[in-house]
Amino acid sequence: MKRINIRRRRGAVMARFVQIIEFKTSRIEEIEALGHPSRTEGTTAPTFGRIMATADRDRPGTYLTIVEFDSYESAMENSDRPETSDFAAKMAALCDGPPVFRNLDVQWEDTGGADAGG
Repeated sequence: MKRINIRRRRGAVMARFVQIIEFKTSRIEEIEALGHPSRTEGTTAPTFGRIMATADRDRPGTYLTIVEFDSYESAMENSDRPETSDFAAKMAALCDGPPVFRNLDVQWEDTGGADAGG
């Protein structure tokens, strides 16, 4: 029987935070080209842990960017970076409508490993 590796703080919600940005565009290549330098260059270091860019198979032209942070505060610190604000404004101009932001506190995660987490 396979053991599921679920990480969860006992008695508390994990501090990690995920932001999902959903947007529609016919100009995804321009958004991708725009985004890469602004995520890693600038006056202050980015605070995210990982970014995943995805395309919705069921809704062509719809994309979701999933950004992982250590905490909500870390996400807000990243949002305050001038580079992030500049990217967001340029990205919005390339979208077919306003992006939708989902702000999610991580409750638990399954890493798919063989060892059960504590």
